[in-house]
Amino acid sequence: MSVRTLSPLDRLLEGLERAMEAVAGSPEAHRRSPGDALPDADLTEAERRHAAGLMRINHVGEVCAQALYVGQAALARNEETRRHLMHAAQEETDHLAWCAERLKQLDSRPSLLNPLWYAGSYAIGVAAAAVGDPVSLGFVVETERQVEAHLADHLERLPAQDARSRAILTQMQTDEIRHAEAAQARGGIDLPWPIPGLMHAASAVMKAVAYRF
Repeated sequence: MSVRTLSPLDRLLEGLERAMEAVAGSPEAHRRSPGDALPDADLTEAERRHAAGLMRINHVGEVCAQALYVGQAALARNEETRRHLMHAAQEETDHLAWCAERLKQLDSRPSLLNPLWYAGSYAIGVAAAAVGDPVSLGFVVETERQVEAHLADHLERLPAQDARSRAILTQMQTDEIRHAEAAQARGGIDLPWPIPGLMHAASAVMKAVAYRF
């Protein structure tokens, strides 16, 4: 069976569709949320707000992941690399849907700045891809490593009894580690100084803002 190669217009339309879904839509998960089978926790109001703040950060992270992957795929030099990026983006869609669902359960909402987060991340993804596939895949490796680290931090900071949020983040962490390993295996290179540090600093700003807004 032949595989259809997407034209630049196809990629643009695909990117616009994903942007609308990530920022303003209701993305559909292909996997059941890991928290669905668990009882909801009896949280105090302060605990609920804190859990919601953490899950809002993670929802923003998944909005950014969608934008990064789609931006990188738009300029990928190799069709196999493009398909790899879009497959990873689909798994990130699961994460996005799980976080959105959990925010509703916590009587909260996504970040009000999601359009800004998406636009900035898309631009970064395009810039990384413009340099070449090894750098683009290296950007995936470093991004996923930093995401895995902040998920580990959130797992420690969640209210102890919030099993639903904990199950979601645990599965997300497993997926992010796998994405990093896959991107490295496909030829992702270590990013030069000071890029990892700048990425970490930008992430810290995003997390501080998204926790409340």
